[in-house]
Amino acid sequence: MTAQLDAPAPTGDPDPEGPSRAAVRWPVFITSFAGVCVVTLWAIVAPTNAETVIGDIVGRVGTGFGWFYVALATVIVGFVIFLGVSRYGSIRLGPDHSRPEFSTFAWASMLFAAGIGTDVMFYSVIEPVSQYTAPPVGDGGTVDAAREATVWTLFHYGVTGWAMYALMGLALAYFSYRKSLPLAVRSALHPVFGKRIHGPLGHAVDTAAVLGTIFGVATSLGIGVVFLNVGLNVIFDVPVTTGAQAALAVLAVAVAAVSATTGVDKGIRFLSQLNVALALALAGWVLVTGKTSFLLNAVVMNVGDFIRSFPAKSMETFAFTDTQEWMALWTLFFWAWWVAWASFVGQFLARISRGRTIRQFVLGTMVIPFSYIVMWISIFGNAAIDKVRAGDDDFAEAAVDFTGVGFYDLLRDYPLSDVVIFVAFVVGLLFYVTSADSAALVMGNLCSELHDVQQDCAAWLRISWASITGLLTVAMLAVGGILALQYATIIMGLPFAFVLVLVMWGLFRSIRNEGRKDMGVRGMAPLLSARTGPPHDARKAWKARLARTINFVDDEAATTYLASTVEPALREVAEELTSMGVGASVTRGEVGRLPYAELATAEEAGRFVYRVQVRRSPVPTYGGRMIGNRDQYARLEVHLVDGGQDYDVMGYTAEQVIHDCLDQYERHLEFLRTE
Repeated sequence: MTAQLDAPAPTGDPDPEGPSRAAVRWPVFITSFAGVCVVTLWAIVAPTNAETVIGDIVGRVGTGFGWFYVALATVIVGFVIFLGVSRYGSIRLGPDHSRPEFSTFAWASMLFAAGIGTDVMFYSVIEPVSQYTAPPVGDGGTVDAAREATVWTLFHYGVTGWAMYALMGLALAYFSYRKSLPLAVRSALHPVFGKRIHGPLGHAVDTAAVLGTIFGVATSLGIGVVFLNVGLNVIFDVPVTTGAQAALAVLAVAVAAVSATTGVDKGIRFLSQLNVALALALAGWVLVTGKTSFLLNAVVMNVGDFIRSFPAKSMETFAFTDTQEWMALWTLFFWAWWVAWASFVGQFLARISRGRTIRQFVLGTMVIPFSYIVMWISIFGNAAIDKVRAGDDDFAEAAVDFTGVGFYDLLRDYPLSDVVIFVAFVVGLLFYVTSADSAALVMGNLCSELHDVQQDCAAWLRISWASITGLLTVAMLAVGGILALQYATIIMGLPFAFVLVLVMWGLFRSIRNEGRKDMGVRGMAPLLSARTGPPHDARKAWKARLARTINFVDDEAATTYLASTVEPALREVAEELTSMGVGASVTRGEVGRLPYAELATAEEAGRFVYRVQVRRSPVPTYGGRMIGNRDQYARLEVHLVDGGQDYDVMGYTAEQVIHDCLDQYERHLEFLRTE
């Protein structure tokens, strides 16, 4: 469903040694890889039987679970929008002190590019013409059918699917960046199942994600090889055969292998960014050299019709009409396809969105990619419908053929058609190879233990998934072409659709519990420190506190105090916790060359972190004059899992540091009891 998933992986604190390779989750890898191999061999050895069985299962899924796919998609849209507009929208995907690592423009550009792919090119002509000539209800070839045709395509490629992506992106980013859980689908289920996510239950969830993803990816790659094979036929008269399509699949495997073993990811990223510009230029050429006024009028009308009809279409199951075949071919397929790709694209969205608020994330992911979809589909879809309405029956027949030949035929009507068709082929080719490379990486990551977003799977794992995906794509095309891939996606997406229900519930429970925190407690910490002053001498206690308040030290003094007082105090707490059976340790490190000391408990979920970080801050002015002779001073700020606490412990005694740490630990335990 998307191609541009090769953006840099942002992180919180830079790792000077570079990213590491993640360990393999062997139960997930072996189970999912074996399952894909079995289906692939079945399709190769008994293609007729595979086609029959898959068609029969799809009929059963459509009859028994069609309502579920429709209801789930609608609920996800409502849930994601609710998170964005509610009070929870201000929660950051990361600690409270975190800020976005990409500028708004760069982030928006990557989101915009995420809406682009070969499949959008493929369906931008096929579906509008199909819906115009054979709508689900009513007569084809009418003005009403023409108005609805492009809107149905926008609906299937619209905000509903991006809500599914947003849900997974939110879950992965929230639990990874804010809750310090592994970057895995199973982490979103921790509020529901607790530590059981680390056992067979978690393996089953991740396996469902991998299986759904690989069939969704195989569908996109299958569309890509057919579309490109037709392009080669149009340009170079290369026959449209399974052999040519297999060669294109081999090309995708080769690109993934080269990228995994030689580190040419930056080059591939550059090509994908260049391809975005080419795609926009291609759409602009059709708009400017075609019927510009008609297309602009159609775009505005399509947007209005989409907004007007969206609620009704979202819950449309055609209960009183016999449209099972249409539903399986279009709405159920698209919803299953979006579900299958959710964990794939969710990883990408999570990687680029650390530090964003939930509200920013929802608004960006629901609006920015869809703006490209509206532009592309409205231009090409309406141009194709206009050509059919002009009486071109040959084009109408070609346009509904599931090979993509109609897209190339449409471009023949425009100036410099040979050049334009070649550019379209290049755009499709680059989208194809970059998405194949990204898919291999993401599927490898889905069956790996990712504890940090800098981590990626091993090269051999990436190559293995690229190879089996290519083989599965060719095998399913041999069984029944793109239709077989669509049907397989409906089947394999169903288990992960149930996982999405649990993801929603887990995310909501965690965010709701976080919202119950008494945020006023944060400001009490520096006030409570006075209670641990020197005993039996209240005057010395308050004078020492006042002196600490207006004492502005430099980096060297703060670093020395961190090492001589804070770190030993935290080690005392860690030793006592360990003796009581709560594993804890103290580490030292640097962020931006500024040191910190950190106490952390050993639990992966519900982990407590108390970090004292040297931070620079402007020296305040009191009574119109500057205290001291420096512009900046050093603070020893406290940071917890959910971010900086905005108070300074510089000058605290060791006992005061211990009590402050315990204050925060007690608050942490109380919060865990309410989860």
